[in-house]
Amino acid sequence: MTDTTTPLQHTDQQTPTRTPLFYGGREHHTDQTLRITNPANPSQVVGEAAAASRDQALEAVGAAKKAFPAWAALTGAERAQQLTQAAGAIMENSEQEAGILSRENGKVVGESTFDLMGLAKRFELACGLAEEVDAVEVLPGPPTEVHVSHKPMGVVTIIVPFNWPAAILGASLPYALMAGNTVVVKPPPSCPLATTRAVQRIAEQLPPGVLNVVTGEDAEIGEALVSHEDVAKVCFTGSVNGGKRIMTMAAQTLTNVTLELGGNDGVLILEDAQFNEQNMDLLFMGIFGTTGQVCMNAKRIYVHSSKKEELVAELTKRLEQVQLGPASDSSTTMGPFHQKAQLEFVQALVKEAKDSGADVREFGELPGGEWADGNFMRPSLVLDPDPNLRVVTEEQFGPTIPIITFEDVEDGIRMINDTEYGLCNSVWTADEATAHSVGTRLQSGYVFHNTHGPALLDQRAPFGGIKQSGIGREMGTIGLREFQEPHALGVLKG
Repeated sequence: MTDTTTPLQHTDQQTPTRTPLFYGGREHHTDQTLRITNPANPSQVVGEAAAASRDQALEAVGAAKKAFPAWAALTGAERAQQLTQAAGAIMENSEQEAGILSRENGKVVGESTFDLMGLAKRFELACGLAEEVDAVEVLPGPPTEVHVSHKPMGVVTIIVPFNWPAAILGASLPYALMAGNTVVVKPPPSCPLATTRAVQRIAEQLPPGVLNVVTGEDAEIGEALVSHEDVAKVCFTGSVNGGKRIMTMAAQTLTNVTLELGGNDGVLILEDAQFNEQNMDLLFMGIFGTTGQVCMNAKRIYVHSSKKEELVAELTKRLEQVQLGPASDSSTTMGPFHQKAQLEFVQALVKEAKDSGADVREFGELPGGEWADGNFMRPSLVLDPDPNLRVVTEEQFGPTIPIITFEDVEDGIRMINDTEYGLCNSVWTADEATAHSVGTRLQSGYVFHNTHGPALLDQRAPFGGIKQSGIGREMGTIGLREFQEPHALGVLKG
């Protein structure tokens, strides 16, 4: 944290962005701030965000608690009307807002625009479930006629990561609000600016305290937002270790949790798979989009030996077009890592693969000049690595992917499932029946067919992982129910 009196440098001739806390329907300022730098040149400051104290975080929870009874008393249709109107503010000045997100995050501006659009779209989908909010199932008697409904939980804390903070927020925030809860959002401390601004724009259109946003260091405000007795539920997206810490804190008050954690997504390409420009473009983006920093990106490819050469050629053709650079350069197609520690982790994985004798093919040129110290890494393919290497067994979360061949589909399925993760997988086959028979055997929360990654994720469906990839689901009716408590009223029939 830094003192607010410290002068800020300008970044790419842009005025530094400053964001306050926003809770109880108004802005709040702090003595300390978070200094946000550009991952493409860490010496450049993008802006600063308020760093809340524990007491301020508790005040935000208190504001949400105060607003809860009136918000919970509305019908689903009434809440949908207010949320639809409020969500109209998300895309205001979208070019400017996407620019802020790209400078603080590092990803290209086009991805930042889609990030904000994802939040808006998910509000629309959640509001479309208004009838489900108040739905009552009647279990007929005699002797008892039971009315099963779903009630709001109370105050919900939502903690989002740096990579797609707005869209990921959209997987939980509108569903929590539609369910009748009030919310405190905690953006990522390394990338809080655009998300805070978007949440504030929405919150200003809602009754005071219904939606609040608090920025700050995890150690300072984490316990207040997670394990306080007035917090009914925590929704966290992030690393496995982060999820375990959240769960430990929440256990102190038996607070309900939804955890969307890491993934080591597998791609299973069968002998009859057909490649075309569209599905290869989608696979490429589903591996290397956002510099590989997406939980549902492909992390491992298992390809039938007869398809390997064609697959490598298709990926190579696209990797040869990659332009590494800052988001401010319109020719950039791949930005830097958001954090240097992650860059160094992925570099170590690739070095291990090289040292082991794997065929590692790297592409693109690192930028120089003022961007020479940025968190950049050349994207790579790791061909035929030892399956026990960390580049295979661990989530890289970066622009590299191992490619391993198989002969028998049973071996491919076994290798896909041989992981502690279970977020997403994909099966590639020209036969729809095979897609069903093989896809249902892949152990994960979501399985793609002939594609992989966010672009064709059906947002009506529940999303989340199994095993170490998380607990609970987001989006769809099931995601809505994650923010409600079942309530049964049994009426004796004479």
